[in-house]
Amino acid sequence: MTSLLDALRSGNIPPEIGRVAEQENTDPDRLSRHIIDGKAVIMRRGDIVRGIGKDLSTKVNVNLGASSSRVSLKDEVAKAVIAERFGADTISDLSMGGDISVIRDAILRHTTIPMTTVPVYQAVAEHGLEGMTTSHLLETILEQARQGVSSMVMHFITGTILDMLAGRERIMGVVSKGGSMTAAFMLLNQCENPLITHFDEILTILRDHDIVLSLGNSARSGCVHDPMNAAQQEELRQNVELAHYAHRHGVQVIIEGAGGHIRYDRIPAYIRMYKESSPFPLFVAGPIPTDIGVGYDHIASSVGASAASSAGADYLCAITPAEHLGLPTADHIREGLIACRIAAHIGDIVKYGNDAPDRIVAEQRAHLDREAQVLSSMDTAKAREIAGDEKECTMCGDYCAIRLMQRYLYRE
Repeated sequence: MTSLLDALRSGNIPPEIGRVAEQENTDPDRLSRHIIDGKAVIMRRGDIVRGIGKDLSTKVNVNLGASSSRVSLKDEVAKAVIAERFGADTISDLSMGGDISVIRDAILRHTTIPMTTVPVYQAVAEHGLEGMTTSHLLETILEQARQGVSSMVMHFITGTILDMLAGRERIMGVVSKGGSMTAAFMLLNQCENPLITHFDEILTILRDHDIVLSLGNSARSGCVHDPMNAAQQEELRQNVELAHYAHRHGVQVIIEGAGGHIRYDRIPAYIRMYKESSPFPLFVAGPIPTDIGVGYDHIASSVGASAASSAGADYLCAITPAEHLGLPTADHIREGLIACRIAAHIGDIVKYGNDAPDRIVAEQRAHLDREAQVLSSMDTAKAREIAGDEKECTMCGDYCAIRLMQRYLYRE
């Protein structure tokens, strides 16, 4: 298969360009140039496409997947279906329990949107940290590529970065699961990161299957008291270098960064630093700007994500109420996704002035059109549940400010 990036470089315009341009109401030639320059990517799965990056609306990913302690194929499929139904742009299968390939196949059969994986998760789950080999990891990458995933996250942690993290200057150490697994493999085998030593081989697989490479954020902060440090800066420098190399070799790339836990006032500066360091789309998990929101981390995260999106982040990852507590349920997925979609929309208002939907709702409220407001909401079922069977809002009753002014000021 010719990758989308290679096709554009040869002067051919794949149909995906037109589909994304129509979705985003943007110029196809401008979109093509952004992809060639690395400023945007297109994730595709069959005929379904998602554009991520410069001049494109902020996208939202949802994480799901079985854990080593809780496995239910039915539940994971239900979560995936909920994610697609309530507006996720992409889903990530992070399964580490049960028959992972079967779970992923079931999710693929019940959804249509692009899927991301973290290959080291499956390799470790199936072989154990001490039993996994480089060959197992490469075989997993190839298997997942053949299964039809759209993107893969890989963590390119190095011995240098590990040395920087070994000083225990942080309250929290490495909180990235994929980063910690990759680092543990390196330490157990006294070797360099196999994802780096076999990078060309991996890029061949990704290019042949036109899979987007997402360079993981191993050194992200795990609490707001751990600010940006030398390890994060070194990871960014290296990820940008690897991203340029992958892009030159026909693979579309995304940089992960400025995720985890970041104090609110630092978020815009961190996002600007990442965006100024490379042209590539920026994927942010969170960030969560406070550590005391346990059980409500979807709300805390939406606050941080709106700041990140407004400052230039291109792609967000929904955080659920179960973050730090346990495997999320389908209801948790829905809550986290809606909160993150609100954050993405707030960012798009700031970045692009995309406030037309807000004006529509404002006009509906001005006309006391209760049903129209419900239908315009991101989660219509939730809005209708709260509204109940009442014909009017029960907050103000007879003393609605809008109705009073219609009667006495506007004489309507």
